Amino acid sequence: MRYASLLYLSQSLIALSAGTVAVQADGAADQAEEPASASYSTVESPASSTAPYNPQCTWDGVQTLDQVFWTPKDTYSYQTYDGPVVGPGEIDADILAMVESLTLEEKIGQMTQIQVGNIADCNGNINVTAVEWFIDTWKVGSFLESPGNHGGKYSWYSPKEFADFTDAIQKIALSKGSKIPMIWGLDSVRGANYVKGGTMFPSGTGTAATFNPQRAYDAGRIGAKDSRSAGTHWAFGPVLDLAVNKIWSRTYENFGEDPYLSSQMAHESTRGYQGDYKNDRSRVAVSIKHFIAYGNPFDGSDRADRRIAPHDLLEYYLPPFQAAVDAGAATVMEAYSAINQEAVALSEYYLKRLLRDQMGFKGTMVTDWAEVNNQALMYFTAKDVKEANSIALDQTTIDMMMVPYDETFSKAAIELVNAGVIPMSRIDESTARILQLKKDLGLFEQPYADRSLAETVGSPQDVEAARDAVRESVTLLQNNNKALPLSTDENVLFVGPTINTTRFMGGGWNFHWQGPTDEEGDAAYQGFGDTILKGVEQILGKAPQYYLGTDIHGENYTDVKEILKAVKKADKIVIGLGEHSYAEEVGNIFNMTLPAKQLDLVRQIAAATDKPIAVVLVEGRPRGLEEIPELVDAIVDAYLPGAYGGLPIAEILYGKTNPSGRLPITYPANEATTSDTIWQPAYMAYKPRWAFGYGLGYSDISYSNVTLSSDTLTFGAPVTASVTVTNNGPYPQKEPVLLFTHQQYRHIYVPELYRLRNFQKVDLAVGESKTVTFSLSAEELAFWDKKLQKRIEPAPVNVVINPFTVANITAVVDLQGDTSHIVAQGVSYA
Repeated sequence: MRYASLLYLSQSLIALSAGTVAVQADGAADQAEEPASASYSTVESPASSTAPYNPQCTWDGVQTLDQVFWTPKDTYSYQTYDGPVVGPGEIDADILAMVESLTLEEKIGQMTQIQVGNIADCNGNINVTAVEWFIDTWKVGSFLESPGNHGGKYSWYSPKEFADFTDAIQKIALSKGSKIPMIWGLDSVRGANYVKGGTMFPSGTGTAATFNPQRAYDAGRIGAKDSRSAGTHWAFGPVLDLAVNKIWSRTYENFGEDPYLSSQMAHESTRGYQGDYKNDRSRVAVSIKHFIAYGNPFDGSDRADRRIAPHDLLEYYLPPFQAAVDAGAATVMEAYSAINQEAVALSEYYLKRLLRDQMGFKGTMVTDWAEVNNQALMYFTAKDVKEANSIALDQTTIDMMMVPYDETFSKAAIELVNAGVIPMSRIDESTARILQLKKDLGLFEQPYADRSLAETVGSPQDVEAARDAVRESVTLLQNNNKALPLSTDENVLFVGPTINTTRFMGGGWNFHWQGPTDEEGDAAYQGFGDTILKGVEQILGKAPQYYLGTDIHGENYTDVKEILKAVKKADKIVIGLGEHSYAEEVGNIFNMTLPAKQLDLVRQIAAATDKPIAVVLVEGRPRGLEEIPELVDAIVDAYLPGAYGGLPIAEILYGKTNPSGRLPITYPANEATTSDTIWQPAYMAYKPRWAFGYGLGYSDISYSNVTLSSDTLTFGAPVTASVTVTNNGPYPQKEPVLLFTHQQYRHIYVPELYRLRNFQKVDLAVGESKTVTFSLSAEELAFWDKKLQKRIEPAPVNVVINPFTVANITAVVDLQGDTSHIVAQGVSYA
């Protein structure tokens, strides 16, 4: 989603204004009752959505910290669900009857979503006149976003203040317009990152690096609960784009580059968010995004066109979305811009035939931020906004327009239906899906926030789950001369801009869209977080010696003379490098190298000492390191671990936790290889800095040879592959065992370098051996061809375990079968 960058504040100030309500500090309501009433001022409704704002403004526009504090419960219980998949299905009879009873304007209102900045006044409170205008005049049925991002008086809203806000608007929705509960959407993509105290998990790549789908489930479940505490019902996540072009600013949001790994994470993340969401009111509806193929922008910039053949799209980019749909995903968000110059938001193929007909998705589809209007305003795929909306309604099955500023969609849609251009049946179809979603989420029974959930927000139980995810995520990329782990007896000097920071561990979609501002800094978290430095202090029982060295942008040096003196007395040096926070186009770069002064700082320290140096990378995407790996002994990639990443990183540095993360992406060596993947054509050079699946631990792990239950593989007769893994010590180890295949040849269609087919993460005590068993079927080795048919090509196939961490662990199976046997048939692209 996009907030139009610097425009969002001005949008909120020009929005409808006059009547306002200051959300009451004591407006909490019992779960089954209306919220406490607020004092609405009575001002005549404006004639249009661009009426001038009320000149009686007393606020200077500088957000303050929400002063609501609470003591989270240490532990709490929650519903687990292991039954049949719960997801969207047929529309209930009562919902069909409701649709039939609505006017055209009321139906269109249900299909309209407005951002919260349009209903905030110039004092950072709710503009009731604006709310009533959108709901009563235009029958708007959905709002989105956090007031902390769009003109609200607080930078980060506590569950109570957020729920006061959403409940006040819900009360208006139930008394005005269609009198149908509104549904509130929020970018809860790594926990409820916009709710004060909400437990933030590692970014998508960090979660994927665990190779433990349970961690994706935990992030979804806890993020759902914390979101519902604020009166929001709909999470715009998980993010399921494959991170192919690693220079892309949204690389960190996704579960890596691999279709299989991403699919496993997508499935469990969806289950975590939703669970039995039709009965469990601590869960939310997901919106899996961005459908589809958003993660391979042509030049690496956000929104760039993607050049992807239809059969490649089905082979690599579709599986994570299919896995989430199969797990019951309630909604889908379409992707920005275009594939092969065809606008996704206007595509009958992508948003009707592929999503609905082939994938079997029956839920609600929402656009991304202003994406349909932008067909006219940005992409030049429609002559004006009305035509853009006409094409979208006619060609696609989009249900809700994230407009998100005004009534343009409502006006256009009403005119189009009244003119006979769009049939009423098309509007009924979308309205029914939206109302069914609201019913499934229980909004007709209890539309207000469940205030009892607030006492679990920030629970130590949740914090420990987030820290466990970091413990399994952090990836040791280099450890020459066993520089790590550190000893508590050693004099270790800590240096660098990511050592003593909470906000840069979070990156974008963290507190704010772009993370806390420089002015807000780490103080904005109000104690909900830690730093690597604090983690080290907790382990040592005292504060270590630390210097900043340079700022995160690499613009200025700090204390370099003191650092160069201190390194001569240190036994070891740990340097924290990384990126500032960013999201979407704000993070566009065209040079992957880290800021020059960050790298120069390492060079100066390396030149001043022969003591071991370890580098900790805190970054949202793999950044260029130039010759730094040759100058230092150890390199640790912490990805974006989130606000609670400091202690787990410190534990790994000091050997309290054995690193078990593995790269979920290919770490490129240079700009020319930023789009290299493990599944690229086998004949292409694959020479990354570090390969997909790579990572080290502190223990000596050995593998037996792979054994197969059969030397042939045919349809309906899977083989079993087994390997024995031994921990030779000296530490307990969680070991990811990754099963790949490589087809030795494939007629006409070039085989991939490797395809990840399965993985398991096993716990090994020192001296312990475990046999890991996988099933491999011929159907899994089928591939999509240009006729959009999924089939096999008989040939020998290498079955390989951890090819870039263990040498020569390979067996060969003979794939046999009829090439005319079609495993699956895709819908026509033409």
